[in-house]
Amino acid sequence: MFNRIMTLLQGEGEVARESRFERVQVATCALLMEVAHSDGHYQSVEARIVHDLLASKFNLSPAAVAELVDYSHQHREESLDLFQFAREINAHFSREEKLDVMEGIWRVIYADGTLDKHEDALARQLATLLRLGHKDVISRKLKVLDEVRTRGT
Repeated sequence: MFNRIMTLLQGEGEVARESRFERVQVATCALLMEVAHSDGHYQSVEARIVHDLLASKFNLSPAAVAELVDYSHQHREESLDLFQFAREINAHFSREEKLDVMEGIWRVIYADGTLDKHEDALARQLATLLRLGHKDVISRKLKVLDEVRTRGT
């Protein structure tokens, strides 16, 4: 108890970090990190995309994004499932914002130019957890694919 009070007074530690990031930020980051790790290879291009998406979505500095990623990684590792993160996003994001998250998921998946079977399965699971329609999810997937193909040529 004494340590927790000292932590609060000093403004450091887990309590300060938790209050710094909203739960929806942690949830969004955790889902993006889960996708980035789903094929067993966390590549620097995926890390850059995750960082760029978080910075843009939540208007965070690079240092804040790095801290959010570290914090979310701990929560993702301790989590038994993805439902708790999806529930947080469903509670705070509009349909359009959830579609933006799904588009970010596709951007992370296609960062290396390929769709791994584990990534595909996870994307379908997340679309269901985020209560998004198949047509909308595929529309965002095709948008990302078009951008990837355009850059590649």
